[in-house]
Amino acid sequence: MFHKTSFTTLIIGVFIVYVLHTCWVMYGIVYTKPCESPKSDSCISPYLTGKQRLQLSVYTAVRQNAEGGHTLILREEDFDLHSKFERQVNISLPKKTRNNGTLYAMVFVHQAGVSPWQDPRQVHQVTQLTTYMLPKPPEVSLIAGEEQQRPKEQKKSEQGAEKPVSHWRMRLTLNVVSEEFVFDRNALPADVHRYLRIYQHGKKMVYLPLLFVDELSNRVKDLMEINSTTKEVPLTISYDTISLGRLRFWIHMQDAVFSLQHFGFTEKDTDEIKAIFVDTNLYFLGLTFFVATFHLLFDFLAFKNDISFWKKKKSMVGMSSKAVLWRCFSTIVIFLYLLDEQTSLLVLIPAGIGSMIEVWKVKKAFKIQIQWRGVRPTFLFGKSDESERRTEEYDTLAMKYLSYLLYPLCISGAVYALVYVKYKSWYSWLINSLVNGVYAFGFLFMLPQLFVNYKLKSVAHLPWKAFMYKAFNTFIDDVFAFIITMPTSHRLACFRDDVVFLIYLYQRWLYPVDKSRVNEYGVSYDDKPKGKSHKD
Repeated sequence: MFHKTSFTTLIIGVFIVYVLHTCWVMYGIVYTKPCESPKSDSCISPYLTGKQRLQLSVYTAVRQNAEGGHTLILREEDFDLHSKFERQVNISLPKKTRNNGTLYAMVFVHQAGVSPWQDPRQVHQVTQLTTYMLPKPPEVSLIAGEEQQRPKEQKKSEQGAEKPVSHWRMRLTLNVVSEEFVFDRNALPADVHRYLRIYQHGKKMVYLPLLFVDELSNRVKDLMEINSTTKEVPLTISYDTISLGRLRFWIHMQDAVFSLQHFGFTEKDTDEIKAIFVDTNLYFLGLTFFVATFHLLFDFLAFKNDISFWKKKKSMVGMSSKAVLWRCFSTIVIFLYLLDEQTSLLVLIPAGIGSMIEVWKVKKAFKIQIQWRGVRPTFLFGKSDESERRTEEYDTLAMKYLSYLLYPLCISGAVYALVYVKYKSWYSWLINSLVNGVYAFGFLFMLPQLFVNYKLKSVAHLPWKAFMYKAFNTFIDDVFAFIITMPTSHRLACFRDDVVFLIYLYQRWLYPVDKSRVNEYGVSYDDKPKGKSHKD
């Protein structure tokens, strides 16, 4: 009566519902219902309709409430809401801020000619001009021995690395909603409510200008470390108008970033998310969202089919075991490299999960069994049959040819880096040398599988479902390579995989599936199923 629904179909259905729900939520964020009758008492009119002369004032203070004094750093007396500008100012740091303290900026939009501290119709926002981060470890030449020439600096940096130090944010981005939108008090958006200051003007309610400090524009690349000798720092104050829909979207994204920081994400981790929103326009951001959702779907389906394939696999006929071993080694090296570079968790977590899966594949490929004798493990390797030994011969022959090219290139690259490039430690040099070999020449280790396919004139032994999902993700990674900040070598590796994928597709076309051959599960399609005979 009921048809059996596959797990993949169920996941795709959930994915479609998730995308549609997200689109509906996004529409609710960017669209705000206006007041239908502007003259009604339930409407809240904008203060900007009165064409009042406004002034922008920016102060600094060591406390949020300005107790202990404040300093004026910028005053725009003829403040035009519709004209964007950028101002460069130099800030003298108080002694408390230089001693690993904090400094705040207080931004006021008020009536021209009136002090913001005495204007009852002023709007203001308070934001931090400093943040706390771990200082970057110093890089030294391991051959020249520069670390011995400056032991005091190194000792000081190692002590500073134990705890976060104050860093200066060199940019302050301000926005004001310039459109004269009339709100309905009965349908007031909750996200905008905390930015609204309303006063009674006769029978009407009027809201003051919506002032917003763009925290998403504060990037790690704009941070400067503060120490006791830093007495003056630069600050770029930029202003531009913003639409109400974009303001609401920005508020939600800013709150999401703050939530991640409360969950333990560092400034560097959240910086990757900020880059997605700040460095791209909204249309490209929408494209990024759909690309990311499809990447998540294909990642899950590839993971599911890959695990299913290797879980059922009992024979390594037609599969390059050395390619599996190399893939395991390379993923572990890449994970350690990303960890050493303090890469974003968006990249680090999937790399760590992938490393564990590759270790499990090696265990299946080499038929490794672990037996424990007390606290000492014993590793037992399974035996190969004749077909597997023939595949192993082709695999060994391919690796032999590759070694003539690969090893000299990797060794010469490591020696060159040791002489001319500075590193944090010998461990950092070792990891960087290994990962450069993986990224630059690692695709050569995908060639043994191509060679085995060529010798066997077959691709039936490959996990094509998982492979196709991963191939789609490879092209999606090409898009993310331009969006998410990552090491250059890691970015180039995304494009390297495209070439290998195209060669696999060519072999798929060149060697059509022979149903008389044994497939990846050790079954031939032409074999008659074993079992008891029965009548239809």
